[in-house]
Amino acid sequence: MLLDSGLVTGRRKESVAKVRLISGTGKIDINGRSLEEYFGRRTLRMIIMQPLNLIQGETKYDLWARIKGGGLSGQAGALRLGIARAIAKINPEIRKSLRETGMLTRDPREVERKKYGHRKARKSTQYRKR
Repeated sequence: MLLDSGLVTGRRKESVAKVRLISGTGKIDINGRSLEEYFGRRTLRMIIMQPLNLIQGETKYDLWARIKGGGLSGQAGALRLGIARAIAKINPEIRKSLRETGMLTRDPREVERKKYGHRKARKSTQYRKR
């Protein structure tokens, strides 16, 4: 039986990842490139593979993803959320364990805006008394 999650969306910061999980051999395609090619840092690859490692599905599913916006860290987080949602869609029994590990929760942290009179969002110029 061929399992297909359809197109599932994951988001983090400014990044949006469209993910599709299909039963297969473990092939990963991200914007037309392999996982190692797209994400050079091992920690980012580890973050992405967490949902698949949880269900021992590294070689059970083929992954197809298109990612836009943000930096590599945000893209990795968006992809992780998309993969977790796709797994939950394919196999609803796993949803509870994904929820308990926090993989189905979108990370709400965003970049704080810069305020006038400050160098950054909170950093101010040095205070001079005299």
